Amino acid sequence: MSNEYAILRVRVTAKDADTLRALLRDTRPDVGGRIGQDEDGSLSFDAYVSPEKAQALPREGVTVTTLDYDATATGRARQAEVGQGDQFAPADAVPQGLALKVKDSKGAKDA
Repeated sequence: MSNEYAILRVRVTAKDADTLRALLRDTRPDVGGRIGQDEDGSLSFDAYVSPEKAQALPREGVTVTTLDYDATATGRARQAEVGQGDQFAPADAVPQGLALKVKDSKGAKDA
């Protein structure tokens, strides 16, 4: 993996709620979404972690499956798909909100 800042997307599965709580308390991964319960009673969630943290997650009653080896690149690719500006704003819309007030360059008098 050439990118030292790469983030992995992993699926973490714990055999029961107590195991899951201990894992979350000890490792505090960046959870990406809701925790779901599988048919066998195990609990799983997706997390975004560094490769080092991914190696530290597996333990008794916990399995970790890597879903995306470079979620950073995937995120950047998704961001590139997003358009710029407000597609719903009229073409002649005047910007609103806080800004710096500047002098009119057409000869406005000093206040």
